[in-house]
Amino acid sequence: MNMPNMLEAKKRTKNNIPVIRNEYIIPNSMKNIGLNKTYYVLTYGCQMNEHDSETIKAILSDMGYKENNIMEKSDIIILNTCAIRENAHNKVFGMLGRLKHLKQDRPNIIIGVAGCMPQEKIVMDEILNKKKYIDIVFGTHNIHRLPLILEEYFNNKKTEIEVFSKEGEVIEGIPYNRDSKIKAWVNIMYGCDKFCTYCIVPYTRGKQRSRLKEDIIKEIKDLKDRGYKEITLLGQNVNAYGKDLYDSYNLANLLEDVSKTDIDRVRFITSHPWDFTDKMIDVIKTSENIMPYVHLPIQSGSNKILKLMGRRYTKENYLELFNKLKSKIDNVSITTDIIVGFPGETEEDFLETVEIVDKCKFDGAFTFIYSPREGTPASKMEDNISTKEKRERLQRLNKMVNKYSLENNKKYINKKAKVLVEGFSKKEGMLMGYTDTMKLINFKGNKDLIGKIVKVLVMDAKSFSLDGICEKI
Repeated sequence: MNMPNMLEAKKRTKNNIPVIRNEYIIPNSMKNIGLNKTYYVLTYGCQMNEHDSETIKAILSDMGYKENNIMEKSDIIILNTCAIRENAHNKVFGMLGRLKHLKQDRPNIIIGVAGCMPQEKIVMDEILNKKKYIDIVFGTHNIHRLPLILEEYFNNKKTEIEVFSKEGEVIEGIPYNRDSKIKAWVNIMYGCDKFCTYCIVPYTRGKQRSRLKEDIIKEIKDLKDRGYKEITLLGQNVNAYGKDLYDSYNLANLLEDVSKTDIDRVRFITSHPWDFTDKMIDVIKTSENIMPYVHLPIQSGSNKILKLMGRRYTKENYLELFNKLKSKIDNVSITTDIIVGFPGETEEDFLETVEIVDKCKFDGAFTFIYSPREGTPASKMEDNISTKEKRERLQRLNKMVNKYSLENNKKYINKKAKVLVEGFSKKEGMLMGYTDTMKLINFKGNKDLIGKIVKVLVMDAKSFSLDGICEKI
């Protein structure tokens, strides 16, 4: 049994991060363990979690399991969890309550918990004391060891817990069952060293560690050869790519090399304003296949709150970068993240955030009420803002965010946009896809357009989507 240790998870050394190959193995005893059985993976959280779930699915498939879209009828159920906000915690524990009853009815099913939540001691204490029906638990550092974890469980017939609190490695050669045949996630780095005071990610994901550029480019070329149209470079802070690995090779250089693969579309998330360079802006501006879309979290418009958050930039720094992006990149779309109700936030601080939104007129924003995470510095700060006040501020903020989102979307009406068609829309009889600026658009068209880039004439706009008529390129 390996349990998490938050103090160990916080440590950062100057040791080189090892790149490990051929670590992923399936013991002979596990190669066909899943024949005639099915699995169900439920994912919570960010794109990194979604991509991790693609690995979990591939590993289970390698052991013979087939994916089942009905959880209650599956033989193995794994919850891949998120720790960034309390709401995500509550959803997971609520689902575990449902699974307890399912386990009582079907005692032979295997229930697993994976991802970021097991990296927290408070979660593991809860599992050990109150969730003893869970069969396997593993964290973010050892997904590739799932066959070995399951082997231990089958041999011992008791809960198998393997959670490591460490800086981590770069594991190459792990498989993916990609959710799409059109677009794909590509990890370029793991972990984070920013230690924003509210954020649990540096503790759950480990040290910032970049993949070798050769491995990244090889993966992208393989995806292009297999017909993929779009890739998104993933990292907790992609702008810091290469700092831990190279002297003079960074994200701007990587974007240039990725662009040269000639894959149709390239995106990257998530950016930290601190590491966004002028050269990155120039590369986006001059590379046709790097999409003019930037997700740039500000979190707060108050310098006082930004300092308490440990964000290491001021609102003036942010606005300078924002204005550079707007002035240098044609038609760039910029979205952001904003936290409301951080400890110590006064009405005046909140109004400074509103003022920033009014200046930037973001294309969209993910807005959240501050959620304390045990073990982070912010969780120890005095929080004297009532829940009612936080919710009221969030409503006021969202009203403004939605207003500008709609205004930006209306600019597309009667214009043609290039859209990568991803599949069927939730609107019956329609297809859906995204513009180069990451606008969701619904339109009528034949299913043979799926996987193609088409021109769509925008006819109508809402706050969160566009409607249009297709015109094939």
